[in-house]
Amino acid sequence: MKQRNQGSTRREILIGSLAGGLVATFRISDVAATPEAMRSAIRQIVGTAQVRKGRVDLDVPPLVENGNTVSLVVSVDSPMTKTDYVKSIHVFNEKNPQPNVIGVHLGPRAGKAKIATRFRLADTQVITAIAEMSDGTFWSASAEMIVTMAACVEVL
Repeated sequence: MKQRNQGSTRREILIGSLAGGLVATFRISDVAATPEAMRSAIRQIVGTAQVRKGRVDLDVPPLVENGNTVSLVVSVDSPMTKTDYVKSIHVFNEKNPQPNVIGVHLGPRAGKAKIATRFRLADTQVITAIAEMSDGTFWSASAEMIVTMAACVEVL
């Protein structure tokens, strides 16, 4: 009869880790972004530059029944030429676990300054899209989205 090694097996370590994870419960609101966290994330992108309203179109549904999959389209008014183009588009939120939704870098060869994706929403909140232009200016648009069934709910 083989004698068993006195060390822990991978299975025992995995089971112990899972059990420990189940014991440590938390609410998503305890780790959610705040309007202040969103402003801080925006400042990390724009620095001290002024963010102007306009040139950015944020196409999101105003009322979301299920926050698990929300469509988002951001387009920026730009000719997308070698001298006048969108360098990046960033989207931020107030109440999801992280304030940064997405950041996309573009160039003049992109053809269109438009991105489309889906994301999750934890609660009713304001979404802000900011575009950085090749001349160093920043333009933005914001929209309030009402969520009836949140995606990022309490974790047990």
